[in-house]
Amino acid sequence: MIFVRACLFNLYFVLLTIVMGIAAMPIRLFARRYALPYAKLWTRLSVAGLCHICGIRVVVTGREHLPAGPCLLASQHQSAFDTLVWMNLVDRPAYVMKEELTRLPLVGPMLLLAGMIPVRRADGAKALRALLTATAEAAADGRQIVIFPEGTRTQAGETRRLHPGIVAMATHTGLPIIPVATDSGLRWSRKAFVKRPGPIHIAIGPALPADLGKARILGGITAAWQDLSNPFDRNEGTKKPVDNSVGSQSGHSMSL
Repeated sequence: MIFVRACLFNLYFVLLTIVMGIAAMPIRLFARRYALPYAKLWTRLSVAGLCHICGIRVVVTGREHLPAGPCLLASQHQSAFDTLVWMNLVDRPAYVMKEELTRLPLVGPMLLLAGMIPVRRADGAKALRALLTATAEAAADGRQIVIFPEGTRTQAGETRRLHPGIVAMATHTGLPIIPVATDSGLRWSRKAFVKRPGPIHIAIGPALPADLGKARILGGITAAWQDLSNPFDRNEGTKKPVDNSVGSQSGHSMSL
């Protein structure tokens, strides 16, 4: 049954992406200001389909740590899910992403119009300069910038050396760094076709200031991830009442 559900979700996701990609043509040509709301709708429907078809529940804690304005969200990255969910957890997200994604048919042009930040890693120092310029522009536009400092998807529980780009971004803009831990890989692991039912936890921690220096910022993110992840093991497999209230600050399940 889990395999069948995964097949149904993949079919749903592909069809949704094709239909909405084609329907986005008028936005790309005549109404570019609607690109971000349209992208948020696509991801909302994608995550809703994942939850309903595959039996996944999204549990978010620590929303009180999210500032009202721009910030840097330093999130763990275990699943493709992580690239979808933040589109509707903050008001004006801007993902730092691989430049190759902008070449995806239908989706790529909308990513650029929606204000995502592509990075061409092979360009080295030039890529970093472009990233810092784009980060400053996004901050001035009031965006919440989502970055995955691990640089790639990892297995749940795996530790990886963090890329220092987030330090340069914080130093350049002065934006606070919000560490975010997740266990999404337990439900939708790296390169896995099957999506397993159960909760995906997203834990948002207190901000780290931008002026700590490289070692303390990277160490602080790693330590915060560990602390935020500790309750995940205790929550695994437990049945808890679902709080769908919009105003919940300590924790809630996304109502999509």
